Amino acid sequence: MEARGAIDGGKDPLDLRRAQEREIARLASVPTFEVAARQHHADKAEGFRNTKHTEQWMTSLEQHVFPKIGKRMVNDLTPADFAAYLKPIWLKKVETAARIKQRCDAVMNWAAANGFILASPVTVVDKILPKQPGKRERVEHQPALPWRELPAFISMLQEGETVSRLMLELLILTARRSGELRQMLWDEIDFSNAIWAIPAARMKGKVLHRVPLGPRAVGILERQLDKSETGEGLVFPSRSCKPMTDMVLTKFLRDKKIESDTPGRLATAHGFRSSFRNWASESGYPRDLAERALAHTIKNAVKAA
Repeated sequence: MEARGAIDGGKDPLDLRRAQEREIARLASVPTFEVAARQHHADKAEGFRNTKHTEQWMTSLEQHVFPKIGKRMVNDLTPADFAAYLKPIWLKKVETAARIKQRCDAVMNWAAANGFILASPVTVVDKILPKQPGKRERVEHQPALPWRELPAFISMLQEGETVSRLMLELLILTARRSGELRQMLWDEIDFSNAIWAIPAARMKGKVLHRVPLGPRAVGILERQLDKSETGEGLVFPSRSCKPMTDMVLTKFLRDKKIESDTPGRLATAHGFRSSFRNWASESGYPRDLAERALAHTIKNAVKAA
């Protein structure tokens, strides 16, 4: 009957059967979401920036996605399915949710490119989830020491010459991030011009940043240089000749119980950048100048000129 119907409709029954067989074969080869994700990951792994990123890409899916929809066929998944697993972290862990959504979308686009689905259902997930807070609203304030209390704090630091004291003082004098200071190398220091040139690879904004060094900052570095056997490598090496951990600074602030401007919380190393920013603002320095000193990106093209 089906063949007669095809003939009556002007179609070749054999072509119809072949099309049906191809469709059955295609449906039989449709992968589960987990299989699709692992295949896509294998295809793209060589293009990832580093091993850590490669591992994180799959680990995030294994932790948040596979337990819920990993065994389901990709052609059976809808926007509601992806929204269901994203909802618990959509507002609480915005950046994590965004990364996972992006990775799921990549997997489903891979499935579409291979003919298993027509289009990725992940693209419209945000249409059925609450609006996420903007980046400015998500930034957590780092507990900072009020800048008016810095002179007394600096005096306390100068009562000794332990590595943690010297690092904290230099951190404050240069308004740098902890990681930039802990990974500082001797070949980045230009003593003749009192400049610390931090390479783009180590900057958050991936742009070379030059930090002017005052006399006290130069003095701290010269003392470290006197302790160095070679004058090469890390300025503040650990015993294993690797960068110090952030806990070196954190532990000092905790041990000394350095109060911050946030009630009930102690000051943090990163908070000294906020101390600098508040000092610059209250001292009448232009906002853009302070932002440049902190190596923050100035989005307004006119101001950046």
